[in-house]
Amino acid sequence: MKKVTKETYLKWYEDMLFWRKFEDKLAAVYIQQKVRGFLHLYNGQEAVLAGSLHAMDLSKDKMITAYRNHVQPIGMGVDPKRVMAELYGKATGTSQGLGGSMHIFSKEKGFYGGHGIVGGQIPLGAGMAFGDKYHETGAVTLCYMGDGAVRQGSLHETFNLAMLWKLPVVFICENNGYAMGTSVERTANHTDIWKLGLGYEMPCGPVDGMNPVKVAEAVDEAIQRARRGDGPTFLEMKTYRYRGHSMSDAQHYRTKDEVAEYQKIDPITQVKEIILEKKYASEDEIAEIDKRVKEMVKECEKFAEESPFPEKNVMYDAVYEQEDYPFLPHKL
Repeated sequence: MKKVTKETYLKWYEDMLFWRKFEDKLAAVYIQQKVRGFLHLYNGQEAVLAGSLHAMDLSKDKMITAYRNHVQPIGMGVDPKRVMAELYGKATGTSQGLGGSMHIFSKEKGFYGGHGIVGGQIPLGAGMAFGDKYHETGAVTLCYMGDGAVRQGSLHETFNLAMLWKLPVVFICENNGYAMGTSVERTANHTDIWKLGLGYEMPCGPVDGMNPVKVAEAVDEAIQRARRGDGPTFLEMKTYRYRGHSMSDAQHYRTKDEVAEYQKIDPITQVKEIILEKKYASEDEIAEIDKRVKEMVKECEKFAEESPFPEKNVMYDAVYEQEDYPFLPHKL
């Protein structure tokens, strides 16, 4: 694995802080109805992304995830201004404003969504890995899902074929404890989600998803295994979301005290403490990073606010009409 250096910690701190503040801003403008529809925020889970990116080769590896997907493309190199513009439904967005919150996408940067169907991205992730194996690209796909998605039958079908064909894919369950609002304890006979891999003889295990170093180590091992041609891995990242499942979630299923307990092991705080302890940066230098992050978020908001909405014809350009389609009613 690439060494975790002073530069790594400083990058993690700035990146994770930016992702957090970026989404805090989204929450604020959502209340003002500038962002519409559903909005699923990543607050608390940033270490999973930070650690994963450290282990990836961004020149060829790919990523696919569910609908909690705003900061992943930013980490993969997509311009955050365009991500925010997409959430605003603006023409300058990653999908010209047609995708919105749950469907951020960038083929150029290897980020393949953003999927609103629970578990829908799991077979797609394996399919992408199949393509890479077939074309011998040497790339690995990281396929993320929530703890609720592992109850889907498509996961089991995918695991079976991924192992049979030794596909270069890393399956990562971001277990934040509650799926949409029901705890793991109430939806499964077992609470160790990683053990689902055992039924397919797939290498698997639990990971501290609040610590980017632990995440990087586990993902690096899985990626190296996939690149060698030894097939997939299933990792259960034990993490926690501070906000509701979406902005409309009243969170009756947990207490404020529980959230506060997890905030004591906040990934951003953990990284900041190590930076100060090892004297990688002073308090003043950290304050400079904080200021820079604040300015970056302001720039993203300004860009999204000032961007135009797409022309109506763009909506029609995204569908097509087949003149000789054989199953139209008048031809039956």
